[in-house]
Amino acid sequence: MKTIKKEEKAAVVSQLKEAFSNYQVMILTDYRGLDVESMNALRKQLRENAVVFRVVKNTLLRIASKETEIEKIQELFTGPTAIAISTKDPVAPAKVLKEFAKEHDALKIKGGILSGKPLSVSDVEYLANLPDRDILLAQLFSVMNAPQAGLVNVLTGVIRGLLNVLHAVEEKKAA
Repeated sequence: MKTIKKEEKAAVVSQLKEAFSNYQVMILTDYRGLDVESMNALRKQLRENAVVFRVVKNTLLRIASKETEIEKIQELFTGPTAIAISTKDPVAPAKVLKEFAKEHDALKIKGGILSGKPLSVSDVEYLANLPDRDILLAQLFSVMNAPQAGLVNVLTGVIRGLLNVLHAVEEKKAA
């Protein structure tokens, strides 16, 4: 592994601190055993979902995470570590990493953090199984719309019943 200069280390720490201040979800992985081609394919899939994926030395992660929420998951900073950081969609990186890990046994999910709450491997898998954001919003709107739709049905039912009674009276008078 190449050694990096003190200035480069400071720049990496500064970039990580910036990323840690804007993250929505961060997932840590062990990439040991993945070849360059597989890593590039994974990076491409994550980039398409607006997720930053980078390999970082654990010591730099520890330094950058001091006095941030990320400090809660320092026990995951062991072995080769690559982090996936999303500032927009918390589900996207979990989905991509889970699918990629199914196809590539070498990629192992260590855990992560979601808006300050540490995530275990099972939490990340649960997150990956959630529907997409658009589907969740559609479900939310349908639930929010249900009471109004029920009220409309009840009110139209009363009017429909009145019309049926009036129609029956009209038919009785006509006969």
